[in-house]
Amino acid sequence: MVGKIIKGVGGFYYVHTKSGVYECHAKGLFRNKKEKPLVGDMVELCPVPDSEKEHCGQILNILERKNSLIRPLVSNIDQAVLVFSLKSPDPSFPLIDRFLLHLEVREIPCLIFFNKKDLLEEKDAAFVNEIKCIYEKAEIPVYFFQGNTERDKEAIFSLLKGKTTVFSGPSGVGKSTIINLLLGEERMETGELSEKISRGKNTTRHAEFFAIAEDSYVLDTPGFTSLFPPEISPENLRYFYPEFEKYRETCHYNSCVHIGERKADCAVKRAVAAGMISDRRYESYKKLYLELIEERKQ
Repeated sequence: MVGKIIKGVGGFYYVHTKSGVYECHAKGLFRNKKEKPLVGDMVELCPVPDSEKEHCGQILNILERKNSLIRPLVSNIDQAVLVFSLKSPDPSFPLIDRFLLHLEVREIPCLIFFNKKDLLEEKDAAFVNEIKCIYEKAEIPVYFFQGNTERDKEAIFSLLKGKTTVFSGPSGVGKSTIINLLLGEERMETGELSEKISRGKNTTRHAEFFAIAEDSYVLDTPGFTSLFPPEISPENLRYFYPEFEKYRETCHYNSCVHIGERKADCAVKRAVAAGMISDRRYESYKKLYLELIEERKQ
């Protein structure tokens, strides 16, 4: 029997199969091999009779993984959705770029949902247009939602149907609210924002996939506010910014990293100055580049 691990708690793994969800132990050989099943793994299992529980089993084998993430520690992701709010709290563009970099390194497609659009005023229209422009140039699909309407539900479901999707982002942006909307019930606990610090209380306790349709799963992850850069060289960082590409090719030096070079020699710097590349993205690129340089020195 084959199924997908949708939750792991206290040494038990809950595996979704065509016959229902099985509560499973993993065989001892995984410990001997220093392997650990991950939420999202496709596994082979066999049913184990239990006088008290209907569906019990043992995991026999972990099938080959398509990919895996470290934070959250999950596997076989088709796509990721980064959820940020437009207000309360305001979006952190450097943090968005850190998320994007981790996903791009692992070749996981990404969408960005900006939530709480109902909190915006007419004067915020330019801000929304700026966001659209930033990520269109970066080749990242961006969507804007209120996060709790039937229209939102239909639009979001169409983007997730037939895929295993991990939701990531900081606390308080409405990830759990959106998943509850998709599920049609309060499955995920939601936290209220602190009025003093405008930071959401972390309400997600463990990684768990929820089925929103056949072969369609979503995962809410614990909120967090910082990520270390992935293990890539500073020189290769430039390749993970798609909007740099058409300018990078006309830089004076092939080795140009768009940091210390003169503007006259760097086409990327000139594009930033002309507004063709977002200054926000370029500043986060510089910060990440310098962090990778510092890591190399250690």
